[in-house]
Amino acid sequence: MKHLFLSAAFLLCGGILFGQQTSGKVFRAGAATSNITPKIGTSNNGNFQDVTIKSIHDETHARGIVLDDGQNKLAIVVSDLCMVSRETLDEAKRRASEVTKIPVTNMMMSATHTHSGGTACSVFQSKPDPEYLKFLSERIADAVIRANHNLAPARIGWGVGNEPSQVFNRRWKMKPGTAMPNPFGKQDQVKMNPGIGNPNLVEPAGPTDPGLPIISIQTPAGKPIALLANYSLHYVGGNASAEVSADYYGMFAERMHKLVSQDGQDPGFVAIMSNGTSGNINNINFGGKTPDAVQPYEKMKTVANVVAAEAYKVYQTIKYQDWISLASVQKEITLGVRKPAPDEITRAKDILSKAKSPVSTSMEEIYSKETIALKDYPDQVNIILQAFKIGDLAITAIPCEVFVEIGLDIKKRSPFQPTFSISLANGYNGYLPTPEHHKVGGYETWRARSSYLEVDASPKISATLFELLNKLKAQNP
Repeated sequence: MKHLFLSAAFLLCGGILFGQQTSGKVFRAGAATSNITPKIGTSNNGNFQDVTIKSIHDETHARGIVLDDGQNKLAIVVSDLCMVSRETLDEAKRRASEVTKIPVTNMMMSATHTHSGGTACSVFQSKPDPEYLKFLSERIADAVIRANHNLAPARIGWGVGNEPSQVFNRRWKMKPGTAMPNPFGKQDQVKMNPGIGNPNLVEPAGPTDPGLPIISIQTPAGKPIALLANYSLHYVGGNASAEVSADYYGMFAERMHKLVSQDGQDPGFVAIMSNGTSGNINNINFGGKTPDAVQPYEKMKTVANVVAAEAYKVYQTIKYQDWISLASVQKEITLGVRKPAPDEITRAKDILSKAKSPVSTSMEEIYSKETIALKDYPDQVNIILQAFKIGDLAITAIPCEVFVEIGLDIKKRSPFQPTFSISLANGYNGYLPTPEHHKVGGYETWRARSSYLEVDASPKISATLFELLNKLKAQNP
């Protein structure tokens, strides 16, 4: 009789627990990585001339997270690439959706902007290997598929750090009379990367964003699953010549792995650094002292360690939630293309006709090639804009190298707090300066395949993103 009573009590207790799991809300998450390292002998972009890869310093990856609130799934993938085209990402989304059934509109895929990865876009004098593009679409899809396979009960939390020491505005106002020629035979009013100690420096031509938002995901027992960070730093650079590297983004991921995870964890912990709005931000303090010479990769490691230390400080204070709601909205908009005028095409052809080598080295020749390439562009292009709701947090996605002023404005006026933006997401449509920056010129505004959207693109993009954020807020007050 005693045994019957115990058995009945056990069954009753088990039934209560089972009922809680089936009738209650369960939040799940999974994470995974896919190796996307290009082959030695193929193209590396990120420079004005193409580079042939000679060695691999560290592997490059597509790092993915899938979140599931029981009704909606969201997938986020960040790849160690300078940029990646919409066509490649659309194919990756299609394949991943086919396997996982996650809607393509619920997938946010971006590039880190490492300048030492494989070429995934035609820009300046680099062209991607078609085989590498096929490989990329498959492996980026695999990051979603594998993360989805790893879905397990989870809890989630977030926080925002502050690390101002590693970000500097790279566009500078110069003293009146300073020569600032551009490749089109005209003069700019600001200069990118003017040189440390330049006597003509006046002040930076814009602000920085030191914010470091992080999202942390754990098992209910506190075992780390994934961490997504966002920092508005263009890239660091300083790799050895012709070597592949994930830049500080990959080194940040490794450092966070050492700080919060355990070796042998299965599935493995995945840390991700995404690129914020860093179109006019880099890691060089032009108003400071000339730094001591460093060995290749040393600066990357320094930046990664400093940023990881701040991320870890925030990580230790995060309060987790057992369940949150998820939602995604996106909209495709049409923007104009700044195409060259007939006289500009004639000038470009004349410059190229006098070139002494098929590999251009002068800025005039390089931008003449870009002018010829852009003359065949369509008059308008369609771009995807996207917003994710993750509980009370929001992420916006923009397919450009976004100026920091735009990201700061989105953070300030968003109906969700916190909000951050991921650049180079869901495609690549060049730099996104504000109209005010277009007026003063500078490298980021120079018309090329790296900067071709209409002058008023940024206010149109911001207006659409606020529309999407408000729509999410109305759906999930």
